Amino acid sequence: MIDAALPRNPVSVSLVLPIQLVFNIGFYAVVPFLTLVMTDDLGLGAAAVGLVLGARTFSQQGMFLFGGVIADRWGPRRSILTGCAVRAAGYLGLATSESFWTFLGSAVLTGIGGAFFSPAVEGLVGTLDRAQSTNGSRRNLFAWLVFVGEIGAVAGPLIGIGLLPNGFPVVAGSAALLFLGVGIALWLILPKHGPASIVGGEPRSRASALRGAFACLGDRRFVCFAGFFSVNLLAYNQLYFALPLELAHSGAGGGTLAVLFTLASVLTIALQLPLSDVAARLGPAATLRTGFACIAAAFAVMGLLGTTGMNLLPGLPAASGPVSFVVLLCLGHMLVGPAGMQLVHHFAGQRPMSAYYGLLASCGGIAVLIGNTLFGAFRDVAGGLSSWVLLVVLATVSASFLPHVLPLPQQKDRS
Repeated sequence: MIDAALPRNPVSVSLVLPIQLVFNIGFYAVVPFLTLVMTDDLGLGAAAVGLVLGARTFSQQGMFLFGGVIADRWGPRRSILTGCAVRAAGYLGLATSESFWTFLGSAVLTGIGGAFFSPAVEGLVGTLDRAQSTNGSRRNLFAWLVFVGEIGAVAGPLIGIGLLPNGFPVVAGSAALLFLGVGIALWLILPKHGPASIVGGEPRSRASALRGAFACLGDRRFVCFAGFFSVNLLAYNQLYFALPLELAHSGAGGGTLAVLFTLASVLTIALQLPLSDVAARLGPAATLRTGFACIAAAFAVMGLLGTTGMNLLPGLPAASGPVSFVVLLCLGHMLVGPAGMQLVHHFAGQRPMSAYYGLLASCGGIAVLIGNTLFGAFRDVAGGLSSWVLLVVLATVSASFLPHVLPLPQQKDRS
């Protein structure tokens, strides 16, 4: 299923989706508590905390293109196993760090580990999705990837909270053991096929394979697609960046934020799969347009909070504004994310696929890094409304232009 020349022991959906589940459990058992550890245990200030979190995010999202190229060169098995080992090393470093620099280096290692295995997993899902779409199935495997990943995002913090009374080193050390255990299991389970430089059973030269791996950078239509699509990750990141700032400005406590995070997870678990069926009927262009329209509406709602407070309109229940924001943002994200991911293998055709997914994620990481820096500056200078207006504009631009840079019919035929 992964390679025509390798019929034995193919990778299946029943293997790939649990991998994503376990990876997310290990990730979310640790990462939500990094800020607490850095401020309370290490005594770091806000600037140092921001640097660590930003470096960790960029070392993963920003390096996805290179991780995807490596996955196409090495093959998914070697990339995933390397990623497990590197992330485990990062978590062990976090468990034993007593200074800023060792904590920073360990956090970066956890991100690099993700840059190794995430594009490889997405490439496997893309290959499986392409195979089943060829057989006439309309099921979007990326919707399932988001679904099981969100279950891990809910379960991970609960496990972390349960272990935290024993100390953060126990939390991080347990996550390290989890990734080591998963790595050993996958070393035994994943098929030992060769790198993606063998396509369709035909060997390719090393130079040809390298050119193919970076072909995504020369695909101008896909680069435009990735640029417009990056607004999706930037938008969803506002749950963790701009929303807490807005709530703090309105006088809401951490309890409100926790409820909103829970609402986002519940919505994703409950609606991701039904919405993927709706998206299949709408088609990719209408789905992307509708999804980004929902995201733009979510940001417009938050822009109104500067004049209405926590209520969207007078007479509505308390916190109706932030709740409406979370609902609209999640609906848009659930429509846009799987639909866009499913289109990537149409762009790639028979070329190495993981690099395409890597570039898509790297564009999102760069958008988050630049966007959040600009939005923070705008908030300091001109107030929160300016950043929400800019986000409305960006989402509207993506809704308008992204449907015009979808894969051409001949690209879909080649895939």
